[in-house]
Amino acid sequence: MEHTAHHHAAHTSHAAHQPAHTTPAYTLDFPVTEFAPGETTLRFRVLDEHGVPATAYTPVHDRELHLIVVRADLTAFWHVHPERADDGTWTVRLDLPEAGPYRAFADTAPEGAGGTLTLHADLTVTGQAEQRPLPGAARAFTVDGYEVALTGDPAAGAGGHLVLTVRKDGVPVTDLEPYLGAYGHLVVLRAGDLAYVHVHPSGEPGDGVTAPGPEIAFHAAVPGPGEYRLFLDFKHGGKVRTAAFTATAR
Repeated sequence: MEHTAHHHAAHTSHAAHQPAHTTPAYTLDFPVTEFAPGETTLRFRVLDEHGVPATAYTPVHDRELHLIVVRADLTAFWHVHPERADDGTWTVRLDLPEAGPYRAFADTAPEGAGGTLTLHADLTVTGQAEQRPLPGAARAFTVDGYEVALTGDPAAGAGGHLVLTVRKDGVPVTDLEPYLGAYGHLVVLRAGDLAYVHVHPSGEPGDGVTAPGPEIAFHAAVPGPGEYRLFLDFKHGGKVRTAAFTATAR
């Protein structure tokens, strides 16, 4: 089960996009939505309009389902790929160390749905929750010795052009590894209402045009103005890492 390491707010200094929605026909069903802090097992199903669990899916970027879990204040983030049982139940282990409200998003394409859906459900980690402010805007983020720089901002309407440049110890990384069919994946969430966009980069590995770094380019159209948190997944040295930024769409 491949996943990114979760991210807490500590920083230095698809091209198609998909807004979040829950269709009337499909729902994301968690039989248990409250969890104690610490490592836990999340179980859920994707139900059709008749309440029947979906058991057949069309892969989306190499997976049948992408599960994004965020703390509601956008200070923690996970992108994981649960395992599906024959009865349609999805299961994944996560370490949710802090009390508070969370939201889970599932990007998936059940057969018969007519395309890719973004479904969501609210979860709670019990205990005394500490509300933290949104991390301040910064154009650079460091993770595991990698420095990622952000140029551009998301925008409503026609969208905005974003370029994320990856360096290691100051040296441009020119051999990024494909991850889920791309050199990077970007999740964009608006502070407050958690409006969601999952963005995939311009170009793809093996197309004869797209270089494997150091730049990863995206076109991000968001649903309206506000403060947004941007989470970039990229793979290098056999490991997926996540860089996070706060940006303003006006």
